[in-house]
Amino acid sequence: MTHFKALIGLNMFCGIGSTRLNQLLRYFGKPENILNAPVNELAQIPGIGLKIAEKISSLKEKDIDEEFDLAEKHKLKIITIGDEDYPDSLKQIPDPPIVLYVKGALKSQDKSGIAIVGSRRASLYGLSCAEKFAYDLSGRGITIVSGLARGIDTLAHQGALKSGGRTIAVIGSGFNYLYPAENKKLAEEISCNGAVISEFPINAKPLAQNFPRRNRLISGLSLGVLVVEAAKNSGALITADCALEQGRDVFALPGKIDSPNSLGTNELIKQGAKLVSSAEDILEEFDIAAAAIPASGPSLSGSESQVYGLISSQPLLMDEIVEKTGIGITEISGLLLKLQMHKLVRQLPGKQFIKVKA
Repeated sequence: MTHFKALIGLNMFCGIGSTRLNQLLRYFGKPENILNAPVNELAQIPGIGLKIAEKISSLKEKDIDEEFDLAEKHKLKIITIGDEDYPDSLKQIPDPPIVLYVKGALKSQDKSGIAIVGSRRASLYGLSCAEKFAYDLSGRGITIVSGLARGIDTLAHQGALKSGGRTIAVIGSGFNYLYPAENKKLAEEISCNGAVISEFPINAKPLAQNFPRRNRLISGLSLGVLVVEAAKNSGALITADCALEQGRDVFALPGKIDSPNSLGTNELIKQGAKLVSSAEDILEEFDIAAAAIPASGPSLSGSESQVYGLISSQPLLMDEIVEKTGIGITEISGLLLKLQMHKLVRQLPGKQFIKVKA
């Protein structure tokens, strides 16, 4: 069995993680030697024990071959921790994943990534802010990283796609059980403009314990994490904790003091997270900011960018724009007029608006 196959197998059935793998490698030298070792010898390694030793011993090469067949079916690339195209940012975190399954492509420009996370049950305010921040950051060359979950994650990915930028979705299951199911189409779009990645075997189900583990990769792939909206015990706060442990910056969007969805973000600000109100507040923290701002194209105000970010190739009613932005109809009319003058959007009959193709 090859080194590559052995790593895939250890990740598939044993869930040993990089810490245990390193302990095993110090003793056995190579991944393939681990798979050929007797159960009693494996069980003596600190942190392994009889249960994991028996899993390792029972692994068959045909099982790994079946995993490769599934990867081909889903058009996935499998990257192991020693490969040249394994992200450097993940090598630096505690307990990096041994294996990554990738649909799409990871590129060098993804080193400039910002994670946007938040509540699955987000308010209209939170959803619109997630999309706006993602749109504005992505338009400046920043890759948006999130978790494909309902709510804030979904709007963050969509905002990046609307700007024509890159986005990465980190999922908490295998590709045979992509979760949530309603985001399968979004996942396909992301794979064409970035990547969907998982450390879990293809048949791994979206178990609750997978998602906190997934969160360390969201922060690990990013320069910093923006928490848009989060309740007191939100999973987004786990991502913020991971970011701090990994030495990443944490940003938070302030919210109403009486809103349950803002308790977590407001508490983060009290604890020292940077309060942000625009993409520039994040960009100024990094050296990439000045170089990433596009040199051409019309300069849009914050409100203009917010409205433009909502409009796509599908017609959108003015009333829907008002509802999604929370901006009054008179101001929206003026903003849409300016966008039409910039030849960025076009009005259709019935007060519907679409984005003008470049």
